[in-house]
Amino acid sequence: MTLPATDDRLDARQLAEAFRQFSEASEALTGAYAGLQTQVGQLTERLSVLMGALPAGVVVLDREGRVVQANRVVEAMFATSLAGVLWEAFCATRLMATETPGEWQLACGTDTLRVTRVDAPLESGDGHIVLLTDVTEAHRMRLAAERQERLAAMGEMVAGLAHQLRTPLSAALLYTATMVQQEMGPADRERIGNRAIERLRHLEKLIRDMLLFARGETLGREPFAICDLVAELAQTLEPVARAKGLGFEPACDCGASQVVGDRKAIVGALTNLLENAVQATEAGGRVRFDAALDGGLVRFSVTDTGKGIDPALQSRLFEPFFTTRPDGTGLGLAIARGVARAHGGDIGIQSEPGRGTTFTLTLATGG
Repeated sequence: MTLPATDDRLDARQLAEAFRQFSEASEALTGAYAGLQTQVGQLTERLSVLMGALPAGVVVLDREGRVVQANRVVEAMFATSLAGVLWEAFCATRLMATETPGEWQLACGTDTLRVTRVDAPLESGDGHIVLLTDVTEAHRMRLAAERQERLAAMGEMVAGLAHQLRTPLSAALLYTATMVQQEMGPADRERIGNRAIERLRHLEKLIRDMLLFARGETLGREPFAICDLVAELAQTLEPVARAKGLGFEPACDCGASQVVGDRKAIVGALTNLLENAVQATEAGGRVRFDAALDGGLVRFSVTDTGKGIDPALQSRLFEPFFTTRPDGTGLGLAIARGVARAHGGDIGIQSEPGRGTTFTLTLATGG
């Protein structure tokens, strides 16, 4: 069967028109693709310029945690190229936790930087971005401000300090003068000598505490088990409490958890709280010493069944040289608060007259 010639010509015209439309669409797609490539190139260039201009370190990680891209700032921090490295394994021995939560120490040549780290997952789920910000100068300024604050406080207490030093010194001089100027038997000489030594030791303790308060910052950083610390303090304080007729109840729910910090300073702060509790409690009472984890903090609680503290005095307890005891230096709680704050924590008090007192000292577990 033969088709009419008009149908053959119509099919040819339709084919030509379809080809023309296809060509136009192809050219439009090619133009659009070229435009997208230009935009991608521009965005890539802008991103590279932005990453280079950022004062913070930026690391882009893939799904496996390998570095896909890192700007010059972060590579300068680590003094090496980071492309392709496994980020977490690389940082494990380079970023060290500090006493401040969220801040890390990073060795950079002969300097030590202090940085903050923020991780942000990509919406696609194919990795995440790490932002490292150098806060070394801000940290130094914070330490300087804290030191200036302590020195200002020391300046305000000069008059009180003179009185605090003069009283035990005058007593010691009086006792020693009595020993020199008067004839006395061995028993009286020993009694007067012991009193003089007692006053001199009080003076030495006052000066030592004053220096600790003025210095403020802690010295060493080491990891140690929380429960081991509780056991050590319990072993020291339990005989003291028993000699006074008190029940002493230590408890630690921290398992094998550790804290990083100045162990000697922390022991000193907690010992001060425990000794205060023992002194404030009458025979037949109890002193509890508990440690428990609370998020990123470890919480030490010292609770006594003593007579409690008047609300009007509670706000002054941490003031340097304020004390309710005739033999106290008034610096113990101020030093303990300084130690707690240097380790990312603080000290709080709950007390009700006639129902005892609880001091709570917190430390950041990361140091």
